[in-house]
Amino acid sequence: MTLSSSTFANELKVYNSISGTKESFVPLKEGYVGMYVCGPTVYSNVHLGNCRTFISFDIIFRYLMHLGFKVRYVRNITDAGHLENDADEGEDKIAKKAKIEELEPMEIVQKYTVDFHQTLNQFNVLAPSIEPTATGHIIEQIEIIKSIIDKGYAYEKNGSVYFDVIAFNASHDYGKLSGRNIDDMRSETRTLSAQDEKKNPQDFALWKKASSKHIMRWPSPWGDGFPGWHIECTAMSSKYLGDQFDIHGGGMDLKFPHHECEIAQAEAHTDKTPVKYWLHANMLTLNGKKMSKSTDNNIYPFEIFSGENSILSKVYTPAVVRFFMLQAHYTSILDLSDNALAAAEKGYQRLSEALELLNTLPSSTNSTVNVEQWVSDCYAAMNDDFNTPMLIAKLFEACKFIQGIEEGKESISSEDLNLLQNKIQEFTTDVLGVQFESSKASQENTALISPLVEMLLEERNLARDNKDYQKSDEIRDKLKQLGIEIKDSKEGTSFSFN
Repeated sequence: MTLSSSTFANELKVYNSISGTKESFVPLKEGYVGMYVCGPTVYSNVHLGNCRTFISFDIIFRYLMHLGFKVRYVRNITDAGHLENDADEGEDKIAKKAKIEELEPMEIVQKYTVDFHQTLNQFNVLAPSIEPTATGHIIEQIEIIKSIIDKGYAYEKNGSVYFDVIAFNASHDYGKLSGRNIDDMRSETRTLSAQDEKKNPQDFALWKKASSKHIMRWPSPWGDGFPGWHIECTAMSSKYLGDQFDIHGGGMDLKFPHHECEIAQAEAHTDKTPVKYWLHANMLTLNGKKMSKSTDNNIYPFEIFSGENSILSKVYTPAVVRFFMLQAHYTSILDLSDNALAAAEKGYQRLSEALELLNTLPSSTNSTVNVEQWVSDCYAAMNDDFNTPMLIAKLFEACKFIQGIEEGKESISSEDLNLLQNKIQEFTTDVLGVQFESSKASQENTALISPLVEMLLEERNLARDNKDYQKSDEIRDKLKQLGIEIKDSKEGTSFSFN
């Protein structure tokens, strides 16, 4: 039986949002995959829901490469033209943040682009092949808008250009991705002023005239202005992947209006179907509720890694949080909670210990475990629309027979042991992108940290002697957040790492 990764490439099935079914994955060009994923609007720290989306598509990127495909992965940076509430009116999110922080808009862009990259690096997310910016592709956007106007699917009004949804729908199917009826649709424009310029309420902006106060602006055939949100992705995806490409991804919340508008723009411009497979990652909730800054039901990655939050009981590492996210299918809603992270941490540690034990196992003349079948099952899991929870279940199955071999209850041949070691490494590190710390490294870290904890405990004891119980409690609580449990007894104070 041949067990090379390329053997399983033709068995991959993906859930295509536009058809609503799982389909066999057959790229437009054999051996090559073009994939575009909508990136962040860089006006604030990247939030955890965004991170889940980018981790999901990192898995897809990794697995496609593992199967032997040559992948061109394009993920953009939106650094202009994205207005409040995703509307056609209001203030540019970046310009608004620039005023608040008293910085130039491009300082805001740089600050939060760096934060975005640093956060994804902590999650071990691979960099895309190309990361274009909206401001770097203004000319391409203007040229596409001119083409859409020439085709009769857009019109200029008072220096702004709008896509004519009704005219387009007469010969095309606007709404086929989201499944919405055009008569029931509401565009992302939610203010009356923009409606005065539009022929139809469903029309959306391709180019907006810049008011005298608008900071980010560019010259165009229609006057100084800035691009609409949707046209940016159409320009960047088509430039680097062509008029037609294999995969377009993003969060479920982008299906309408953003991705629906992208399809319309591209078809109006080229009269071709731009994307073969539409993939959408679902949302992340917090303690059973939608994440929201306004209700304070929100947490940023750096708050989880540092313990500086009022939601979780301890610090969790980026590797554990990534592992937690992979335990739900990317199309399913995933709820973040202290209990869920704690359970993920236990699973992560169990897998880490099994991997370390795997390298010490003795081989035998024969095998009582069917490693080839296990490998096939792992590929079957990932070929079922990148089913990471099923793959993780197979990895835990491997943990059981690793333990059985170590205890002498099972046996494994040297050939099967080599296969198991190679494939479990590929699935955990290469495909899932989960990084494990060896117990030796963990012991070294403990040896380094312990003296620092002892110093803090001396400070705490001094505070207690001085009856400064507030400071004493603060030290205890802070250490608990960092995963260090303090125990007071008649013999003194001791600590342990959770």
